Amino acid sequence: MRKKFVFIGAGSLGFTQGLTRDILSFDSFKDAEFHLVDIHEGRLAYAAKALEHLIKAGSYGATVYAATDRKKALSGADGVLITILQGGVDVWRHDIEIPKKYGVDINVGDTRGPSGIFRFLRTAPVMLDIIKDVEQLCPNAVVLNYTNPMALLCSYLQKQSTVNVTGLCHSVQGTAAMLAGWLGAEKKDISYTCAGINHQAFYLEYKWKGKDAYPLLREAVLNKPEIYNEELVRNEMFLNLGYYPTESSGHNSEYNAWFRKRPDLIEKYCTHGTGWNPGVYAYILNEYTQKEKTWEDEFKKRLDSKEVDLKRGEEYASNIFNAIFGDQTPFEFNGNLPNTGLIPNLPPMACVEVPVLASKAGIKPFYVGSLPDHLAILVNTSSRCEELAIAGAIEGNPEKVFQAVLFDPLTSSVLSMAEIRNMTREMFEKNKPFLAYFKSISI
Repeated sequence: MRKKFVFIGAGSLGFTQGLTRDILSFDSFKDAEFHLVDIHEGRLAYAAKALEHLIKAGSYGATVYAATDRKKALSGADGVLITILQGGVDVWRHDIEIPKKYGVDINVGDTRGPSGIFRFLRTAPVMLDIIKDVEQLCPNAVVLNYTNPMALLCSYLQKQSTVNVTGLCHSVQGTAAMLAGWLGAEKKDISYTCAGINHQAFYLEYKWKGKDAYPLLREAVLNKPEIYNEELVRNEMFLNLGYYPTESSGHNSEYNAWFRKRPDLIEKYCTHGTGWNPGVYAYILNEYTQKEKTWEDEFKKRLDSKEVDLKRGEEYASNIFNAIFGDQTPFEFNGNLPNTGLIPNLPPMACVEVPVLASKAGIKPFYVGSLPDHLAILVNTSSRCEELAIAGAIEGNPEKVFQAVLFDPLTSSVLSMAEIRNMTREMFEKNKPFLAYFKSISI
């Protein structure tokens, strides 16, 4: 029987095209149905053409359908992928600009802290509507979420639905490959155990041909300036914490109180690294705004290209689908699931990022055990702030949202309680059109 895949937010062409290519690379899915859903009809039309171009290049028997009607597309789906963005640049930019006005200098802002929390609050009701549709129309579908903030959204959905929702991020496999490159190792010779929460997980073990590779990695970071300078923040964290974090220096710089609370620290750690991500703020004001004007030209270039890459990429999604309802080859990955005792010293039922096995039996997480005590302090702070923000969203309680921002490590290292309340109040007001599910936004 032909399998049915639904992309919600299909106008995110890079994800849609890449993930479809990966799915089609499995024999079980060469004749699959792909249903694309997006509220932007122009982007949706081009996404459909891009997939038809891909299918033709690979001589696959698959078919593509494009729709703005989500419910019609979801009916009977086997796999659902979510890659949405709620609120355009005119809203998104304030996640960065309002905290910056108060002195909280955020780099990316899509995961946690005041920026990530309000991105979550805007996105949560839309995601819940999608999941409620899945409950009704394809309750047994495997739902894979790529939308940030990952832990906040996944935990919010997992608390309110029995749908099989798993969050996916490329940071674990991406960082593992980066570290292998630093060591001169082949990826196939690397093994690891990685756990924590999304964007704040750590390699509890990192081995090369079965032997602990951390001593070699430490030597490389200490003695090779080109390696140290590539990831200034993460390398400082590794040297001081003893374990390597998964997410980029740009992200990690805003998840703690060590690197962005003073201009001199931003200059030292967050400006000159060779792998430094300048951040969403610069991206919004420059590239993203420009892309709003030029996206159609870029999409046309993709369609006009005669070279079509049919090789499977590194994203997990296609392997997960194949393991569960394709040829059922088991696949191990890191996913975002409820903490059912998997990491005992993190909050129960919070969303954690842990090793997972996908197979014909479904998606089953592995028990990890407790994080080292010092890592647990850092990760617990982030996770408990997330859980408080989630409770605020579920209850429609703005005071809990404020308290979640209040304890954010970077924010609390810069501002007083009164200043944080004023900042949060302003962010509530700016996001008011998206927060009708709150009884009040007064704090």
